[in-house]
Amino acid sequence: MASAHTADPPFAGRFVFAVDGITIGAFTEVSGLSVQIEVEEVAEGGQNAYTHRLLGRMKWPNLVLKRGITDSDALFGWLAECSGEGLTLKGNKVVPRDGEISVLDGRGGPVRSWHFTGAKPVKWTGPRFAASSRELAVEELEVCHLGFRTKL
Repeated sequence: MASAHTADPPFAGRFVFAVDGITIGAFTEVSGLSVQIEVEEVAEGGQNAYTHRLLGRMKWPNLVLKRGITDSDALFGWLAECSGEGLTLKGNKVVPRDGEISVLDGRGGPVRSWHFTGAKPVKWTGPRFAASSRELAVEELEVCHLGFRTKL
């Protein structure tokens, strides 16, 4: 008889973000990993008690990634390329890239990944500096994309 035991979910605090196979870094927080399908309501003609609910387009919010400041330039290299300073330009057009967020197990191997298409950085926010502050220096990256799919 098969066991009804399911594996424990992975610890959500271990994950990395990569673009075109290049690791941008490990982040402490990711939000915006969601999708919503728009619903259009159409009233049934002659039937006041019924409304059709038709599925429409999918909406993908921007991803927001937060982490402490690091000494890696991978994030700024990608940001510079998308702002017009790098190799991803073909003519006057920025070429979007594919990205991936992977949740890692205790040994550092991927448990599950979300693969994004058409990823572009749209906002970077640096840390707030104050002599009286005891907060960590945190940077935030916002990424737009055309959608994602999961990979095991």
